[in-house]
Amino acid sequence: MTTRHILIIDDEYDIRAVAELSLKAVGAWQVSTAASGNEGVTKAVAEQPDVILLDVMMPDMDGIATFKALQAHPATNKIPVILLTAKTQAAEQRRFAELGVRAIITKPFKAMKLPAQIAAALNWES
Repeated sequence: MTTRHILIIDDEYDIRAVAELSLKAVGAWQVSTAASGNEGVTKAVAEQPDVILLDVMMPDMDGIATFKALQAHPATNKIPVILLTAKTQAAEQRRFAELGVRAIITKPFKAMKLPAQIAAALNWES
């Protein structure tokens, strides 16, 4: 089985740390992190992860702008993106889904279940 590589883009250190620990310990995945949309796009281009876990609410370049930048770049437009958001209203969830993201995971998430949620969204064996 090949090791999956995930890039977590979230401005909150605690969220990045919990997700990274869970994905490494439970999922046995390679994890990269970025604290901003700009840093995330740069890392995605350079590292070519298998999937990106992207926070919606970030300062400067929010998750939607980051997603659009990833989609516009030929090196990253095929990488599946899963949004991570505290916005749970149906209209917001529909708007996010219409963007073409692979899935939406709501905050707060259950750290021990995060690898299985991501794997299920991508039809990967967990």
